[in-house]
Amino acid sequence: MKKKLFGHSSGLRKTQIKTIESLYNFRTPPNYIIDPELVYLLVKLSHAIRRQIGLLIDRNGKVIYVIVGEAHQIVIPVTSGYTALPGKLKGLRLIHTHLKDEPLTRDDLTDLALLRLDHITAVCITSDGKPGTVYSGHILPNEDSTPYQVIDPGTIQDLNIDCLAQILALESELTRKNFLYTPESGTENAFLINATILDPKEAWASMDELKELCKTSHINVIGTAVQRRRSIDPKFVVGKGKLSSLIIQAIQKYATMLVFNRELSASQIRSITDFVEMKVIDRTQLILDIFAKQAKSREGKFQVELAQMEYLLPRLITKNTAMSRLTGGIGGRGPGETKLELNRRRVRDRINRLKKEIVKIHKQRRQQKSRRQRKNLPIISIVGYTNAGKSILLNTLTQSKIIVANRLFATLAPSSRRLRFPRDTEVIITDTVGFIQDLPKELMQAFHATLEELADADVILHVIDISNPRYSQQKESVEKILKNLKLDNIPTLYVFNKIDKMDLDSFDDKWLLNQGICICATRKQTLKPLIEKLEAMASI
Repeated sequence: MKKKLFGHSSGLRKTQIKTIESLYNFRTPPNYIIDPELVYLLVKLSHAIRRQIGLLIDRNGKVIYVIVGEAHQIVIPVTSGYTALPGKLKGLRLIHTHLKDEPLTRDDLTDLALLRLDHITAVCITSDGKPGTVYSGHILPNEDSTPYQVIDPGTIQDLNIDCLAQILALESELTRKNFLYTPESGTENAFLINATILDPKEAWASMDELKELCKTSHINVIGTAVQRRRSIDPKFVVGKGKLSSLIIQAIQKYATMLVFNRELSASQIRSITDFVEMKVIDRTQLILDIFAKQAKSREGKFQVELAQMEYLLPRLITKNTAMSRLTGGIGGRGPGETKLELNRRRVRDRINRLKKEIVKIHKQRRQQKSRRQRKNLPIISIVGYTNAGKSILLNTLTQSKIIVANRLFATLAPSSRRLRFPRDTEVIITDTVGFIQDLPKELMQAFHATLEELADADVILHVIDISNPRYSQQKESVEKILKNLKLDNIPTLYVFNKIDKMDLDSFDDKWLLNQGICICATRKQTLKPLIEKLEAMASI
């Protein structure tokens, strides 16, 4: 069967193309980097067309890809079926020509490290078209130094290096080291990337939050990077060169995933996942993934799945493994439809079904609300940044046992309880889903009806984790969401939680503390001033 030429073959004569295609017929003995006879033909053809020619050879010595480049470079195609898993190499080695005597280029070494090639060799061509100096390199299994080793220059007489044995020994060492860094079952090793056009301090603070999101999703963070740029790269976020170096760092640390601290566009996801052979997700996907794991109620599950589908639809592309955390069972093929078209139609159909189910649930919720309103009980709604201590406060106030956990988004479904004040008056107090900076718009849309219930509140209790260094930003993020929901006109009481974790005497922003009430949600004795204030506000 005729084999395909990859790369830049335009402008070549049919006889030249046919001869280059014949390179597929050669096999290399396991001891050799490449069969010397094949080298002579490779050099002869490259010299004749004045372009680099490359071969990707597997461990059986079979030529898998023949690549025609340009005078100064070749571009390695997507190698379907050959993936370098953590602790493994790709299973392919690259041998290509250099038209003049030059060592392995930066592009050569980047390809070696980025693609985890078994080996790379450049055969230089002399002025009379003969094989000249041979330059080679291989991966180094060391996460703290240069990711590759360049071998001393040689000649074609030095091609017999017991090649296969060296590759297997190197991979064995990589596997051993990978085992030392393998996370617990069910977790991933992630390298976090952030690009910013703003103050890098804010970017690093945002990265701390991304780490917490990863912790909640049982993802092990093994490295982080923040790049300040004049503008965000429309294809690779941080630029192709910077992304290459970051991926190499991630691979050296045995990462299995890249997490970007921003929402990636469909084109960015496509460009990055075509460029790197590991899972790629963004901040929005991570939050959606957490919501999917935490959702317990029927309504919550529907709302989260709707948010996932809305996010997925514009990003549903044929060549993309980044969606694997979200797509689940979506797939298949129907008569007369491509898989991509079928996937899109199925997602749209699922979105419509979810919206109908959520509408039904909202009707039931409105009926429950109307019964509650007939009893004419004031409503107090607790809002705040995720993990600020809202559920703990509700439990302590009402002696309830709502699930609490020291992680982001532990509560998704709103919980309502009765609270009886000392003067024998009652109110309904409701806990809501935690907010977060740049809450994904898909989640805002999915939870809009739930959040709209805040409009029925007589008092909003804004819980702030005053021990968090980013308390001011978190406060502003919550207020921004309330303003977008047109709820900023409802009487609001600031509650500064976790005062047991800080020294109030040395706290700088005492003016802010005077605007609310300081508490420790786990200590009932600190809540007396709050209960008195709430009773006064609810009775107005």
